[in-house]
Amino acid sequence: MSYQVSPVGFVRSCFKEKFAIPRQPQLAPAARGVLELVAPFDQGEAVQGLEQVSHVWLLFLFHQALEDKPRLKVRPPRLGGNTSMGVFATRATHRPNGIGQSVVKLDKVEPGRLWISGIDLLDGTPVLDIKPYVPYADIIDSATNSIASSAPQLIAVQWLKTALQQAQGHAQRLDEPLVELIEQCLAQDPRPAYQVPTSEREYGAQFWDVDVRWHYPEPGMICVLEVVCAN
Repeated sequence: MSYQVSPVGFVRSCFKEKFAIPRQPQLAPAARGVLELVAPFDQGEAVQGLEQVSHVWLLFLFHQALEDKPRLKVRPPRLGGNTSMGVFATRATHRPNGIGQSVVKLDKVEPGRLWISGIDLLDGTPVLDIKPYVPYADIIDSATNSIASSAPQLIAVQWLKTALQQAQGHAQRLDEPLVELIEQCLAQDPRPAYQVPTSEREYGAQFWDVDVRWHYPEPGMICVLEVVCAN
C-alpha cells in the first residue's frame, strides 16, 4: 500500500547548501529562516493559536537525499562516518520515505508565514506537517541514548580581522546575526570526522548569500579566512 503526501510549505533558510548545517536542531540558535505556507494553508485560520506556542515540530522531506532503494544500514556522522548502524537507530538523512523531523523555535507568526530559528533545514526544504511542541509530553527526563548522549564537543573559532569585518558588514546588510551563525555552525566542526586536514587546506560553505572560507591552523581550532558575497 502506498500513500501520497503534499507539502504544506517550504523553508527559506540561511543554509544554501548541506555542508556545515548543524546535525541537529537548536545547536545554532542564530540559524534562522521563514516557513512559507502554500494554499490553502497560507490563510490565517491555519495558524490561529500558534502565537501561544514557543516551539513547533516540523516534519519534512530530505529533498536532496531521496533514494529509490531503501538502505537498511547507514554510517552516521556522529560515529565518524565509518561505522554502520541500522537506519532506525540513527537520524541519518538517507531514510525510508526521506522523512525528517526538527523542533524549531517559533519567533513570529503571520498568515502564510512562520519565522523560525534554531533550524537545521536546507533552503527549499518541503515541510509536510507542523505540530506544536508540548513540553509535558515531549520532555522525558528518564530518556537515554548511549549513541548520542550529549551535544557535539565544540572547537575554538578564531577570525582574521578582515574576515570579521566582512562578516559584520554583511550582518548589517542582511539584518541577520551572521557572525553568531558562522561561529555556532563552525564550532561544531562540519568536516567529515575521518578527515585530518592540513593547515593549508581550506573549506567553504554558503550562509544566506555569502561564502565563508576557513581552515584548521592546528587540531581543534578553526580560523575564518574570508566572508564575501556568493557568486
